[in-house]
Amino acid sequence: MNFNNNSPLDIFLTELFNRYREAVPEVDQITAALLKNDVVSSQDDIVNDHIAFRTMGVPNLGIQSFEKIFLFHGYQKRDHYYFEEKKLDAYWYAPPSPEYPRIFLSELKVDQLSQGTQEIIKKYTAGITSDPVDALDLNNGEAIAAFLHHPLWRLPDLKDYIALLEESEYAAWVIYNRYYLNHYTISVHALGKGYQSLPDFNQFVESLGIKLNDAGGKIKTSADGLLSQSSTVAGTHEVVFADGEKTQIAGSYVEFAERSVLPAFSHLKPEEILPVHRREGFETSNADKIFESTYTGQIKS
Repeated sequence: MNFNNNSPLDIFLTELFNRYREAVPEVDQITAALLKNDVVSSQDDIVNDHIAFRTMGVPNLGIQSFEKIFLFHGYQKRDHYYFEEKKLDAYWYAPPSPEYPRIFLSELKVDQLSQGTQEIIKKYTAGITSDPVDALDLNNGEAIAAFLHHPLWRLPDLKDYIALLEESEYAAWVIYNRYYLNHYTISVHALGKGYQSLPDFNQFVESLGIKLNDAGGKIKTSADGLLSQSSTVAGTHEVVFADGEKTQIAGSYVEFAERSVLPAFSHLKPEEILPVHRREGFETSNADKIFESTYTGQIKS
């Protein structure tokens, strides 16, 4: 990600990405291979299509809280998406200017889960009696970065984590990882020849020994055929729970997106094509399977 100034938005997005890439080795592995193959000259040459966060739909948290950070910095709220089986709501947010990534925020609809699962989630979140974002100085990029890496509730016990995992893998991921950056997304159409189609890019990624999410197929394509997405499978790492128990849990992952040129602009020459000429937004069916990049079925398959 390459920003033009040292604004609060630049500061906290940069800090988010730096911490994320330290925890997700596939980020630097892919970048290093692109550098070696002379596809890019630095990480900043890679266009970040979007970044994503997961939240809990409980009082004082969820999308209504989290979005305040991005709305304050000029993002505009766009389309709503609903994932019936996973019991999730989501929205995407358009950036204030093209050098910034889109934002994809999702929220677990906690009140649709079983009573037992709701009680576990509320055991950890009930102590949050006011919206924590309201107490933030949103003009302070360092403060926002610290907030996004600061635990809002205590660590769960392993038995609670496992109980959540059985009903909602999304809930289990959030109860431990909280607001950690879930993924960033490489815009493959912005890369050089031989890498700018998703089938080619996936082949390149797999040649590095990186496993791809194959839920719904390795390439998830929108009904209009203009948005294709793939992702790595989240790596696992051993963590310690509040009760001292240890286990391997899913971390974050990397996504790849190809936004095709809209039919109305198909006459344009390659050098004339701008981001505004490409397919915008997201697709529920695509995102539904991308979520599973952190799911047990992908990690252990």
